Amino acid sequence: MNKEYKIRIDRVLQYIDANLTNKISLAEVAEVSHFSVFHFHRIFTGILGETVNDYIARRRLECAVNLLIFKTDLSITQVALDSGFSSSANFSKAVKLHFGFSPTEIINPDKIKDSKIGKISSKYGKAFNPSGLYPNRITNDVINHTNLESINMKVEVRELTSQRVCTLASQGGYAPEAIYGAWDKLIKWAANNGIASKQQVRFSFAFDNPAVTPIDKCRYDASIVIPSDMQVNLPFKLAEIPKGKYAVLYYKGSPEETLKAQLSIYSDWLPNSGFEPDDFPMLENYLNDARVDGYLEMEIYVKLKSL
Repeated sequence: MNKEYKIRIDRVLQYIDANLTNKISLAEVAEVSHFSVFHFHRIFTGILGETVNDYIARRRLECAVNLLIFKTDLSITQVALDSGFSSSANFSKAVKLHFGFSPTEIINPDKIKDSKIGKISSKYGKAFNPSGLYPNRITNDVINHTNLESINMKVEVRELTSQRVCTLASQGGYAPEAIYGAWDKLIKWAANNGIASKQQVRFSFAFDNPAVTPIDKCRYDASIVIPSDMQVNLPFKLAEIPKGKYAVLYYKGSPEETLKAQLSIYSDWLPNSGFEPDDFPMLENYLNDARVDGYLEMEIYVKLKSL
């Protein structure tokens, strides 16, 4: 993608996410992009693979459902209003249409009697199962295959200083080949700029919940810690890991099992910790190359704030 196009579309996506609770018009986002309003919609659809309205609707619903999962103290009506819906009835209808399940069913999967094929399946090809959501519950499968007591003992709270990082976004969401492609380019860039492979401190920014968002639509940024004076140019971007308290869980095992480890932080450790997640994406600090070793070794970071 042309660098200028990428800058403008990224600006639009950031604007949309910052204003999801408000009514957003096509003319408004076209103005943010600095593209002609007559052509912006086609440009956006061509690059993102979905219309502006579909993107806004999907992101609004994903954020709302994550609120249902993470903020169990909020009522469905409060989540609806906080997410920009005019009523709980309109919210429930939109959730049912998109996910195939009502908000009540998503909160209480055991009460599901019937469901329809939602838009998330027919349009995005994603199988959606409320029982697989986290951190709302620990499923029987997780209980049977994960030693939660052992994991709980491995969680520690660390105070981090601010970290300056160079990032590169995955162009295919959480798809493994897209993630590895981003890492290969970023690792090579760092080496060419004087940070040898063995000296690289690597973090990923995992912005979205893959249980809610289609895998190819999930936002994932690979990042490497860099010195304060190092310059960063497109397609790479400069970002920061903010200082603060983080829950840190060490994990070593199969890449496919990482979701269970992540779930244990939210479902088992956080409720009794005196903390809640801060408004910052989950981080993964990679300690090895899973493609070489055949297993994944990493630390999972969740930024914290006091209850």
